[in-house]
Amino acid sequence: MNTIKRYFLPPIFVTMVVSLGSCSSNPTAGNIDSATSYPTTVPAPTNSLPSQSPSQIPSVAQLREKSPNQESSKENTPSSPTSKVATSKTTNVTLYTSDTQCQKLIPENVSVPAEEPVTNVVSKILEKRDTSDFSLSGYRVNIKNGIATVDLRISPESKRQISSLSSCEQFALFGSLRKTLTSNAQWNIKEVRFTERGEEIVL
Repeated sequence: MNTIKRYFLPPIFVTMVVSLGSCSSNPTAGNIDSATSYPTTVPAPTNSLPSQSPSQIPSVAQLREKSPNQESSKENTPSSPTSKVATSKTTNVTLYTSDTQCQKLIPENVSVPAEEPVTNVVSKILEKRDTSDFSLSGYRVNIKNGIATVDLRISPESKRQISSLSSCEQFALFGSLRKTLTSNAQWNIKEVRFTERGEEIVL
């Protein structure tokens, strides 16, 4: 009996060890699936900044700076009496012009834009005195403390200067301006002075 055990036990033990080794070395299908790695899909990066809606985009009008207002002392020309856009509102003023003999000033009721009546009535007078040989390029009117200063600008192309005007022409120009500005009581002008580019004109 002992002899039988001696011959049969070693082969059985070897068989068991071999079968156990083969089971541990061959992974199951479940183990293979769990060990297999698959590529993962990474989402494309998105812009983290919120998109700006059209209503949030500033318009060109909002970005554009406002142009500064023009100064009231800007030089005017006889053909363009005012630098501002004329409105539909007008006012009646009395304009004085010389007779043909330069002896007296004749009143005339005229309608001018109500926004700048003094500037506009001065322009009307200067237009009548602007001739082919005596031409004005511009003028300014400044009123302060009841004194109106009319500054004239002779055109470089003018053949004649103020000093070459006859007494009749001076009366028609300066007499008309002075009488018109002082006779319209609503402007409260007591005195009128004349200058040429800032230099006083001696009549």
